[in-house]
Amino acid sequence: QVQLVESGGGLVQPGGSLRLSCAASGSIFSIYEMGWYHQTPGKQRELVATITNREITNYSDSVKGRFTISRDNAKNTVALQMNSLQPGDTAVYYCGIKYGARPATAPIEVWGPGTQVTVSS
Repeated sequence: QVQLVESGGGLVQPGGSLRLSCAASGSIFSIYEMGWYHQTPGKQRELVATITNREITNYSDSVKGRFTISRDNAKNTVALQMNSLQPGDTAVYYCGIKYGARPATAPIEVWGPGTQVTVSS
């Protein structure tokens, strides 16, 4: 069974920075995509940024130029560097991956428990 462990959330003032990290462990053949999503009360979970195993990145328009996603394939980790944080970035951030447990099998989606990011003065 694959598990994700997130770290790095917390309280930061507007204009500040945080770095989120996520480590995947378990029986993994290959991680096709790793990403970060956020959710606020009463709203659906939304894309923040994703990165494929070929290092192709995708960002939501609201974070382009402020956030950077990166991954370490050898360690099965993904990080999200968040700069110039704004109160509107306040949310629970979830790490999510799509992986294959064996070659030529359909990808499986797994989510972490989430980490709170609060941007406030």
